[in-house]
Amino acid sequence: MNELLTCAQMAQADAWAMAHGVPETQLMEQAGRAVADAIRARWSIRPVVVLCGPGNNGGDGHVVARLLAEAGWPVRVAVLEPASPLKGAALHHARLWQALPGAVTESLAASVLDGAAIVVDALFGAGLARPLEPGVSALMGEAVTRGMALVGVDVPSGVQGDTGQSWGAVPAQLTVTFFRKKPAHVLMPGRALCGEVVVGDIGIAPQALEDVPVQTWENSPALWKGLWSAPAATTHKYRRGHVVVLGGARMVGAARLAARAAGRIGAGMTTLAVPSSSWVVYASQVMSTMAQPLSDDSAQALLADWTDLLTPPRWAAAVLGPGALAGLPAPADAALRSLVLAALQAPGARPLVLDADALMAFEGCPEALFVAIQQAARPVVLTPHEGEFVRLFGEGEGDKLARTRDAAGRSAAVVLHKGADTVIAAPDGRVAINTGAPAWLATAGAGDVLAGMIGGLLAQGLPAWEATCAAAWVHGACAQAFGPGLLAEDLPEQVPAVLRALWSEP
Repeated sequence: MNELLTCAQMAQADAWAMAHGVPETQLMEQAGRAVADAIRARWSIRPVVVLCGPGNNGGDGHVVARLLAEAGWPVRVAVLEPASPLKGAALHHARLWQALPGAVTESLAASVLDGAAIVVDALFGAGLARPLEPGVSALMGEAVTRGMALVGVDVPSGVQGDTGQSWGAVPAQLTVTFFRKKPAHVLMPGRALCGEVVVGDIGIAPQALEDVPVQTWENSPALWKGLWSAPAATTHKYRRGHVVVLGGARMVGAARLAARAAGRIGAGMTTLAVPSSSWVVYASQVMSTMAQPLSDDSAQALLADWTDLLTPPRWAAAVLGPGALAGLPAPADAALRSLVLAALQAPGARPLVLDADALMAFEGCPEALFVAIQQAARPVVLTPHEGEFVRLFGEGEGDKLARTRDAAGRSAAVVLHKGADTVIAAPDGRVAINTGAPAWLATAGAGDVLAGMIGGLLAQGLPAWEATCAAAWVHGACAQAFGPGLLAEDLPEQVPAVLRALWSEP
């Protein structure tokens, strides 16, 4: 159930269900039941006001009101417009509510909040693409001010379902959606506004997705676990892959973090390729990782040594960027660009991870990088945070999902666009959104660890998009396992327990 459906795709799934014998009134009944059941599972009986809009979202709300009232809850309904504009299934369920003895229906006004403890927001669905009317916005804000529990039906009103964009929405404590999540449930700011998200079963069979071209998923092991398993008893270190990490002369911690992460996640060997002036620092602080000195007498000598290192077929993946810029021969940006291009042009089709400095070295000339990737015919992963993304790809148009998908197509690389809602896009249009990263991952060096994890999985033979998705998931799981107080160097040490749990699950 990790598919993410756009509003149009959800409408296709609804239509499929109705074409296969599920009446719209039944779909709406089940949707309202899912909301009512979620409320009853979380709260004891208390006064509820259900705010109903003029469309199907309002129809769902009338079902919620009826089912809670039948269970003994004190319920009132407040409608945005008179019931007459309702049509079809929504009108059917509004009449069932009105037929209940003692049913109360009011017009939407600030007074409808009086005496209520829970507000069910069934005003607008996920397709809204305009700001909430001032009166509605003020009413929802007043509910928050009063400390009421807000329950969103599908999405909180004002959240656009395909993008997570807010049009004046206020935070809900609980959101109940149906069949599958939408991008808004996992993309910021929608994800934060939805609160706890429950996916209700409303009677649509999974076969409905066979005719829906899904290309967006919430990241989970279901996407990649079948391609990655515990090492077989007959394996050896060469089969598990050799990762080369380019290190800088001064910021020595970043590359070391990346190399350790690559090893922890399963690479058989790791080598740090570092300027000779800092080789002693690296060599004295690593044990399981080899340190290979590169000449730093000049940019030409550095490039020659780097090219020689990449020529043998021993290495299986390379990570360039963490702490790489500081201390390179002048001009450092040009020197690093040369090293990146040499890695792209190296013999074979071994994959690369380009992070941090390796991306910013191409600021102002990103097309040179994109053309080189396209010509390289090898898997490449780019891992920008938002600032780096804008400096490399520009502001772009649309939401984060659309911008990242466009960037992957433009660059011919897998693009991991970091953030609380990390988006991972492949050039073929597939996108995963990672939701398992806790806030304490916002610490220096965490991105270097992630780059190393991706490199380690690429070295083991995982395809680029799946390797990136898996690394992002493990990265977040490690942070969750450690908890508050996390430092980047704590992350690799959580990997063994996370993998043990992952591989023990069926």
